[in-house]
Amino acid sequence: MKKLIILILVLGVMILVACTPEEVEVTRIVTETEIVTETITEEVEVTRIVEGEVVTEIQEVEVEVTRIVEVAVEETDDALGCNMEAPAEATNINFLGWSYPIADFYADEIKECDAIENLSVNSQILGNDQVFNQMNLTLSGGAESPYDIVHMATQRLPGYVEQGFLMPLNDLIDKYRDQYDLDDISDASYFGATIDGNIYGIPSGGNTKHLIYRTDLFEQYNLEVPTTYEEVIAACEVLADEPSIDIPFTINLHAGWAWELQFRNFARASGMPAHVNDDNTPAFNSPEGVAAAELMVRVIDACMGDVGLTYSIDDSEIGMENGSLAFVHIWASRGAVMHDPEKTDIADLLAFAPAPTAIDGGLLVAGSWSDYYGIPAMTTIDPEIAFQVIMEALDLESQEGASEFGLPARASIVGGPDNTAAAAASVAGGVGSYGKNPATAIATVSLGKFLPLIGTGEMTPQEALDAAAEDYITEATAQGYLP
Repeated sequence: MKKLIILILVLGVMILVACTPEEVEVTRIVTETEIVTETITEEVEVTRIVEGEVVTEIQEVEVEVTRIVEVAVEETDDALGCNMEAPAEATNINFLGWSYPIADFYADEIKECDAIENLSVNSQILGNDQVFNQMNLTLSGGAESPYDIVHMATQRLPGYVEQGFLMPLNDLIDKYRDQYDLDDISDASYFGATIDGNIYGIPSGGNTKHLIYRTDLFEQYNLEVPTTYEEVIAACEVLADEPSIDIPFTINLHAGWAWELQFRNFARASGMPAHVNDDNTPAFNSPEGVAAAELMVRVIDACMGDVGLTYSIDDSEIGMENGSLAFVHIWASRGAVMHDPEKTDIADLLAFAPAPTAIDGGLLVAGSWSDYYGIPAMTTIDPEIAFQVIMEALDLESQEGASEFGLPARASIVGGPDNTAAAAASVAGGVGSYGKNPATAIATVSLGKFLPLIGTGEMTPQEALDAAAEDYITEATAQGYLP
């Protein structure tokens, strides 16, 4: 049989359908190449020799035909990352936040709204401690706020509410509940931002701390993954002379606020109920608080030394990615991106585990941390515009994208990064959130002043905690929390 191969090229035409920023979707017609093979019937000239004579005749035969075809395909996607209606008048929105992977993702989502007509979005992304300082400086003056959207966390939000810095969002939540499916965010997620029935922040996600470790080193030295801090110290002693690492282990203690965060988790896991008592007197210089600080000193001595005290969160993440650390106790938001092959060549050697305990049978040394986006009470723009920008950054599609970098707030999102199980276990067995007593914010500042002096050897744990308590009493009295 004679085979005919027919090549047919059908040219497509691209058509773009334009959208205004108010429209949610853009539809466009694009071309895609397809290879199609099918069998057809063709008339073929056949020559035969019959009884010594040459005979030519036409016969029908089946022929395989391959066609390369460019076909028109309709595609639909978001016109912009931000699909809110344009404001009637030119509006400038200033956003204040700090940087880590999932927060960077949301900051980019907020910036997408800069493409909306009549809307200009300016972002100021600072370090964690710088954001706290900037918030205190700019919002405490009682004047117009230079920021219209602020990134906050569980620790500071009650204090901001107590001082009148934040605007309740209940009416806006009710108005946009259906449009942004705000019931997809659970009451538990709203809890840390809800005070006396008013909601002051939209949850963007949760965070906690867990272990990340190099499986090759733990296998080489026949080490079990630590479940207590006594086991962490023992593992550090074994790994101290390993030539491939700089130091065995870190907890983040590079700044005063970092000391306070770590102390809070260690102290709560050691049996301290809260930073302050029900009558607002200090509780952190209790025997449980002193025992927690002393345990932290032992970790520094066995695992970190003076070098480890300088390690920021970024330094610890990089140390795991380049193999210069054996293990760390670090934020889950950093572990979420640890297996990115663009960030590390040893991704297959990194594994996750829940946070250890401070005492046998106690809570895990890990808090439950939530992040929120809120609106300062002294904003000079229409709060409804700022709220829509927040919701465009925290809608379902955005949080689905954010789930690659951390733990989003929406209940309908399942799955997550490789460290999700370790993070969930740390939250479930950990010390929970700071609570809502606004006096706690004063205690955190006082602790941040004096705890670093333990690391330098200038004070013992008891001395530092007593000095922080005295500082707290002075400020809490001045602010009316103590008589």
